[in-house]
Parts: sequence; structure tokens; C-alpha cells
Amino acid sequence: MAEALRSCYGRAMDADFQIPAFTGPTLKGARIVVAMSGGVDSSVVAALAAQSGAETIGVTLQLYDHGAAVGRTGSCCAGQDIRDARAVADRLGIAHYVFDYETRFRDSVIADFADEYAAGRTPIPCVRCNQGVKFTDLFGIARDLGADCLATGHYVRRVVGADGAAELHRAADPARDQSYFLFATTQAQLDYLRFPLGGMPKHRVREIAAEIGLGVAAKPDSQDICFVPDGDYAKIVRKLRPEAADEGDIVDLQGNVLGRHKGLIHFTVGQRRGIEIGGSPEPLYVIRLDPAEKRLIIGPRRALAVSAAVLDDINWIGGDYRGPVTAKVRSLAKPTPARFEGGTVTFDQPEYGVAPGQATVLYAGERVLGGGWIRETVPAELVEAA
Repeated sequence: MAEALRSCYGRAMDADFQIPAFTGPTLKGARIVVAMSGGVDSSVVAALAAQSGAETIGVTLQLYDHGAAVGRTGSCCAGQDIRDARAVADRLGIAHYVFDYETRFRDSVIADFADEYAAGRTPIPCVRCNQGVKFTDLFGIARDLGADCLATGHYVRRVVGADGAAELHRAADPARDQSYFLFATTQAQLDYLRFPLGGMPKHRVREIAAEIGLGVAAKPDSQDICFVPDGDYAKIVRKLRPEAADEGDIVDLQGNVLGRHKGLIHFTVGQRRGIEIGGSPEPLYVIRLDPAEKRLIIGPRRALAVSAAVLDDINWIGGDYRGPVTAKVRSLAKPTPARFEGGTVTFDQPEYGVAPGQATVLYAGERVLGGGWIRETVPAELVEAA
């Protein structure tokens, strides 16, 4: 195993764990805690940490154990995934601990997910999980274990800037970049976190796992919403917040009733499918949701254009940077030129399908400056009319 690890590490591009107190060829004497979800990415991080010479400890948080998820792969932190993490740790010869955080996850992430949908917003539970359970609570565990750092399998890069401060940068592989989901990482967390896969393409990670005989080498990646076993998120919301499934009117931008919907939980801003209103000369999209009146407001695509987004709970890790920025309003969207001032992001060109509850993440080139949660948007037509 040791020889296989040395071989894979030699081809692993850059797996620098950036522990300043250890500058020699190995990290012997250091202690690294690895957040192990049971997937291939965190498993390879554990392997690289073990190869470095550091004492490596794998930690898995059991976040949920819903019946349908117990034997399901492609999730995260439940059932089979915990067993996979333990098997990898055994294969690597490292310690592995499982901590039960199911109640905390349910109260902080799943409940917030349901609340956001009930309020007519579109949540991102992965960011909330990173903000709370995965980073905040894992930090406490790692520090209690005396670790020099906490390493994860996220595809982002930690870069030490000219001033010596840690910066968060996009992954070298744009197709795998997860920086959007980590915008809420604080500077204190960034100082302690390590992301050794940020400079690698995904295929290399799987090759490493196969070379050292990890059973998860070909395991599918986890889905976005890990606690929804069958992809039916509306069922989760309906169970926790039944009122969110109430029927209501579908109206146009002038308030004229065009039909009925079967619950706002089935819709998000920018959605076209499922509206089921015929007779319009052009396609109709969800423009807004009005949970107080249980109304779904629809209109043509041009009505989706927004010129700005007002943000809440802003996290800034850009230091004293005050230059030009680009803004990303969805995980799969391309960053677009914008201006950021006083909690408002103003786009150089109108953006479409910007949904309250989602995040806007700000960048300076490859560097993540921070971001915030979209509270409301400013329609482009109002700016043009002014």
C-alpha cells in the first residue's frame, strides 16, 4: 500500500497541504483530519494525506438515515456511504470516526430548506450545510482532535496571497469547480481548510483511487440535494410545511387570473415547464412567487430580466480589494461583469432567471471575493423606464 501511495502521489500534480510548520519532504509529525463522505474525492484526499507522512484521521458525519437512503449510493453521509468511508480508512490504515449529527442537520439544513420553499424562495441546501454542519461543526471536531488542518474533497483552490493571507480560488478544472457553493467560507475557516484536489482534473482523481485499490474508484458522484432520495424535493417540503402545497391562482403581470397551480413548491423563478397555460403568442415563464397570496406570477422571458440583486448575509473574504468584479447568480451560470456597492450587485447587462433564495458569488478573476443571499431583484424594465 505504501508503495502504491507513493506512486500515485508522484502523478497527482499538486497535493500541497500547506502546513507552514512542516517544510521538509514529508509531513511526519503533523496531524490532518479529512472530512470523508464515502465518495471518491474525499477518499483520495485521505490517501494523499496518509502518503504525506502526516497522521491522518478520517471523520464522517452521519447527517441523515432516511429509509430509502440507507442502501443507496450517490448520496452523502448516510448508510452505504458511511460504510464506504470506513472501508477506505481500513484500506489506508488510518483511524476513522463517525459522529451522529442527524438532529443538527435536520434542524438547520432540512428545516431551512422547507422554510425557504414555503416563503417562495429557492434555497441552496449544500451551502447551508457547508456553512453549518460540515465546516463549523467539523472544525470543532478537527480542533478537538489536535489537527493542524481540515482537508476536504472540494474542487477549489486555496492560494496564499502576496500578503500571506489565504485566498479562495476557482478549481483548475472549470467543469468541476465548486467555488459557488463555498462563498460563505469565512477567513478563519479558510486559514484552517485545505483543498488538495483543486488543481486536479476529475479523471486523475479516479485514476489514483483505482491505482491504490479503493473500492470507490468508480462510485458515482453524489447528487446535489443529498437528503432527497428520489429527487422529489416537493415531497420533503410538503411533509414539513404542508401549507406550502396549497393551490392558488396563476396570474399575469397585470394580475389577471389565467389558471390554477397545485402548490408554489413546484416552481422557481425562470421555470417554464409545468405552467400549463395555453393560448399565449409567446412562451411563458415564472416571473415571481407570491406566497402570501399563494399566487404564481408568469410572463414572457423579457420580464425575467433584472438589472441588480440586493443581498443579505454577505460574506466577504476579499480583504481590501475594490477593483472590478464578476458575479455568478447560479451554480451553472457564467460569471458576468458587475458592480458591487452597499450590498447591491448591479449587472453590466441584464441577467435572467435570478431567484430570491439563491446566492450571488463575486469574483476577481479566479479569486472568490465572497457573496451573499439574494433577497430581492430589481427588474431591468424599471431601470430603463427611469
